[in-house]
Amino acid sequence: MPRERRPAKSIRVLLAEDQGMMRGALALLLGMEDDIEVVAQVAAGDVIVDAALAHRPDVALLDIELPGKSGLDAAAELRDQTPDCRVLILTTFGRPGYLRRAMEAGAAGFLVKDGPVEELAASIRRVLTGETVIDPALAAAALSAGPNPLTARECDALNASADGATVADIAVRLHLSESTVRNYLSSAIGKTHTRNRMEAMREARRQGWL
Repeated sequence: MPRERRPAKSIRVLLAEDQGMMRGALALLLGMEDDIEVVAQVAAGDVIVDAALAHRPDVALLDIELPGKSGLDAAAELRDQTPDCRVLILTTFGRPGYLRRAMEAGAAGFLVKDGPVEELAASIRRVLTGETVIDPALAAAALSAGPNPLTARECDALNASADGATVADIAVRLHLSESTVRNYLSSAIGKTHTRNRMEAMREARRQGWL
């Protein structure tokens, strides 16, 4: 709806999505709602906070897998720097571990992208009233999956393995001894019931723990 025909007080939305076609479509569809205005669009996670500080949205609609910084990390920063902005995670990947991490980061909602735009618009309105909005199927899956068994350091070690780095490389990156890195990787492999660190990393990502 054109700005001059909008209500005096529209819901201001920041949209973070790295796929240009998806971002444009969401912005267009949400902009057709009488009470919603997309005031900022970004394609990378490391510019979300700056855009929020500049445009002061009421709701930040964030994808998880973004270049520069994940939507989950950005959500935690928004909680600290723009506490009046409610965060709604919208993702293709409905992984139980992602839901838990989103809630820990202060997100007010978690939805998957295959829902109708009317449902998304309704969720934006609901989180502004103080509700927490979570995809029901994902909530049930998260409860059955249990908590992330990996420690923060085990996650760090697996993440540092993503590019095929050696144990020595990982030790330098994490400022740890090589024996400590080996212990973390071995523990992560055991907890994920995999055969090596690359399999452990893939399984941890599949679960949404990384």
